[in-house]
Amino acid sequence: MRTLILGGARSGKSSHAEGLVPADATRVSYIATARPWPGDNDFSERIREHTVRRPEHWNTIDDVDAVEVLADPPPGWIIVDDLGTWLTHTIDSAEAWDRPRGTVAPRCRALVSAVTRLPAGTDLVLVSPEVGMGVIPEHRSARLFRDEIGRLNADLAQVCDRTVLVVAGLPLVLG
Repeated sequence: MRTLILGGARSGKSSHAEGLVPADATRVSYIATARPWPGDNDFSERIREHTVRRPEHWNTIDDVDAVEVLADPPPGWIIVDDLGTWLTHTIDSAEAWDRPRGTVAPRCRALVSAVTRLPAGTDLVLVSPEVGMGVIPEHRSARLFRDEIGRLNADLAQVCDRTVLVVAGLPLVLG
């Protein structure tokens, strides 16, 4: 089953996603998209918090892009956490923060396509921020991110079997 988990910052979306994996699952691949930025100790601590709560037998993949991993998926459960940092790195690598909206659309389509092509029976959990419920951001880069993640989330919701919104740690199944 392909499941998309959406939620705001500190909503509990990652914990909820991890909790979907059965306790007796022996093969779990955790595609961690966050990369520490030099000198950002707070972000490094957030990454560490995610790392220490995962069971030791889960295989963390943090050195290969999610699109490549999903194009040749490992056996067992797959969690991608999270698509917000994946998108940030995608925009960074394309040097697209000052380019027109849609510049990273081909890479986003590649991710959606990889999810669509997963073999039947693949247990995939995608975690992504829901950022479209706030005010219109003041800065262009924030508007660009909001627009791109909104489009990506909508496209993924169309190809996933289930979409869940997590608010205050509580899941709400949307479809």
